[in-house]
Amino acid sequence: MDAVQTMERRRKRLIIQGVIKHVVVLLIGFVMIYPLIWMFMSSLTPNQYIFHDPSLLPRTIYFRNFIEGWRGVGGRQSFATFFGNSFFYAGVATFGAVFSSSVIAYSFSRGRYRGKKVLFAILIGTLLLPGQVLMVPTYLWFHWLGWVGTYLPLIVPAFFGGAFFIFLITNFMNAIPRELDEAARIDGCSFYGIYVRIIMPLSVPALVTAGLFSFIWRWDDFMGPLLYIQRHARFPVSLALRVFADPTTVTDWGAFFAMSTLSLLPAVLIFIFFQRYLVEGISTSGLKG
Repeated sequence: MDAVQTMERRRKRLIIQGVIKHVVVLLIGFVMIYPLIWMFMSSLTPNQYIFHDPSLLPRTIYFRNFIEGWRGVGGRQSFATFFGNSFFYAGVATFGAVFSSSVIAYSFSRGRYRGKKVLFAILIGTLLLPGQVLMVPTYLWFHWLGWVGTYLPLIVPAFFGGAFFIFLITNFMNAIPRELDEAARIDGCSFYGIYVRIIMPLSVPALVTAGLFSFIWRWDDFMGPLLYIQRHARFPVSLALRVFADPTTVTDWGAFFAMSTLSLLPAVLIFIFFQRYLVEGISTSGLKG
């Protein structure tokens, strides 16, 4: 009888602990996403009530903010142009970063040559360099090349790999059994053929993970376009949103929050659809270091 009572008390204690954990997690999650909820609700609120109404729910659903915001500031350029610029910049740079990083990672994982470990150590060391240190010399270099004002400074470097992506994909490739390489080599597959037919298809989770990080980082990038993009028609979404907050004029906060909400959709949708690959790519890449 005592054993039954002890098990019952233990079961109730576990239930109470589970309820407390879920409540704490929900509260922390709400605090984290509250700014996003407030931004979305503000995008449906008229300008005069955004900062003066303490209620989170809008009094009326005001979709005109999306219409005015999509037209752009002063009607000079539609936000369709800015979204197109962002997709072009982020898409092309992401393709270049993932492809080049995978090739370099394959060299580190399967290549046999002197100095490989030293080169890999130098590669990891570059992760310690803050971007601000390289900002001025790279700008001067691209200015000398005549690339300032174009997307070339933002896209071309991506085709030479990224240290973080190379490290991520290399660790994933190291976890792939080398017996597959030997079997393919017996069948007459070359070094590069093994990469195309064996390693690359098996590395899809790591490639998708690198692609997700690369796309989201470039979609949210503000400093890079601010340095190199000068024409209003070439602005990505990150710079176009900054145009709304002009201290010399009256800021249309409703339109600003509406376009900010839309700017989050691509990254959120991509994360939702490729979440399975993201988890698999990160977890598997950590098996071997």
